[in-house]
Amino acid sequence: MRALQTDFYGDVNIGLFAKACDKLCVLGNNISGKRIGKIQKVLGGKTFQTSLANSELIGIFCALNSNGIVLPKIATQREVEGFREVADGLDMSVSVIGSKFTALGNLILCNDKGAVVSSLIDAKDKKKIEECLGVDSDYGTVAGLDSVGSCGIATNKGCVLHRDASEEELDRVQETLHVDSDIGTANFGSPFVGSCGIANSNGVVTGETTTGPEITRIMEALSLL
Repeated sequence: MRALQTDFYGDVNIGLFAKACDKLCVLGNNISGKRIGKIQKVLGGKTFQTSLANSELIGIFCALNSNGIVLPKIATQREVEGFREVADGLDMSVSVIGSKFTALGNLILCNDKGAVVSSLIDAKDKKKIEECLGVDSDYGTVAGLDSVGSCGIATNKGCVLHRDASEEELDRVQETLHVDSDIGTANFGSPFVGSCGIANSNGVVTGETTTGPEITRIMEALSLL
């Protein structure tokens, strides 16, 4: 099974509550073990449950790839220590970014090959993100929006972006992440695919209202078919 439809806390926008890379899937503390087991069958790797900024909004506040995890300054010391303990076992780095824009998961679109960063992030913090994730990065938009993370899902095999992404934006994301990209929707028409799902090189998990054609297009864009 390479695709799963589910919800978290009755919300189909599951990308708000989780982030995944090939090594690790981070989820909120209150997601059930049964649901986590299903996710692990699709994505593989390790799962880690935590809060972030004393909330369940993991997907909004952090970004990660197989090299590192970037956290906002509003993460608590206990949370940062938990992330570092997990990261140490997976040979990953952890960096706390001092930007006043704390929704890093919404502002960074990354894989193990590159990162697209919102222009809201200053050059100093952009450099810290590059060092933590072990990749080069470039500023960019998707559909003219700074929230590149909520507008896309990127893996090491492909990328799916907001349906209104321009050809220029598609090309720039492809050049930065070094994977093919395409447009799509999820959850019955939402263009904010990054808020609707999580994925890695093994599979994809989307909100349960995502239609069959939407799943097929997402899986094609992520080279999962």
